[in-house]
Amino acid sequence: MSVISIHSNVRDYSVTFQADGNFIRPFSRFPERLFVIDENVWRHHRHGVLGDIPETERLLFAVSEERKNLNSVMELYDQLMSRSAKKNMTLISIGGGIVQDITGFVASTLYRGLNWIFVPTTLLAQADSCIGSKTSLNYKSFKNVVGTFYPPAEVHIYAPFLTTLDNADFLSGLGEVVKLHIMGGAKSTKELIDRLPLLMLREPESLMQIIRASLAIKQEYMTGDEFDTGRRNLLNYGHCFGHALETASGYAIPHGQAVVMGMIFANSVSVNRGMLRPETGEWLLRELLLTSLSVPLREEYFDARELLQSMKQDKKRVGSGLVMVLLRDDFSLEKMNDFSEDELSLGIDGLRQLFEFPDWC
Repeated sequence: MSVISIHSNVRDYSVTFQADGNFIRPFSRFPERLFVIDENVWRHHRHGVLGDIPETERLLFAVSEERKNLNSVMELYDQLMSRSAKKNMTLISIGGGIVQDITGFVASTLYRGLNWIFVPTTLLAQADSCIGSKTSLNYKSFKNVVGTFYPPAEVHIYAPFLTTLDNADFLSGLGEVVKLHIMGGAKSTKELIDRLPLLMLREPESLMQIIRASLAIKQEYMTGDEFDTGRRNLLNYGHCFGHALETASGYAIPHGQAVVMGMIFANSVSVNRGMLRPETGEWLLRELLLTSLSVPLREEYFDARELLQSMKQDKKRVGSGLVMVLLRDDFSLEKMNDFSEDELSLGIDGLRQLFEFPDWC
């Protein structure tokens, strides 16, 4: 068992890597508690690590991107209030990023803050979203525009949850792992490329090493900028176009896979601007980005007008230009606020050629 300590201006918290499933039992020390569990995780693990959770203390939650909104928050408010929840209630979330966002928002707002524990069960949540303090909800067609900064008091990472992930969810998480390792520099990028075959086989030790490395890189970008006003913005590498693509596809493209597409797009912009050598962009594309991309792509996902509208709604946008985080050849990153509509059209044409889509209007 190893522990990472995370500093937060809200409250410091810990990330514990658990060696066995007995870590659930000590949660009984909280006299008032509710487990909110992704129903798919429950189905796979109800006879194993989750088997000791009493029926009266658990709420199974059907997960989808469409449910990541204030209606689901109110459902949880109703459940908690019906249990006469007070300030001493502990909310224990077991699931991926959507469960984290909804329950974290509830924990941060009900009674101005409940005790909250998060047990991430997806690669994306374990390697990325479990730290950083953010909760994010969608509002109508606007993605992640409602939220709070509220870290869980404890995070517990248990590797066997990853063995039951479907391939789409696993590869979605891998997309964020790829992003973080590129942000970590050339050395961490090469290390990830070397480990990729074992990761694809979900070899436990390789997974844990890569998760620890991912969290360490993210923690470095968060230090001194917890509330996302400066350097932490660079963690949106791949997200500016990726979020728009998620929306345009009706969320048929999972988040991490959209981020991979977003990095492919951003790197092509960097090459066109002379920030990234074509050879470096090609190496990243062939050795890492295309290798970790598996989602079926359809040409209707790349409607220029819809993508433009989504990018105009980016909450990081502060001027008339579009926002784009771009990679330089030395693996440093820079947030640009002058990305143009012409560059967007040019980039979409490049994706059409790369994925051999026919011309479309």
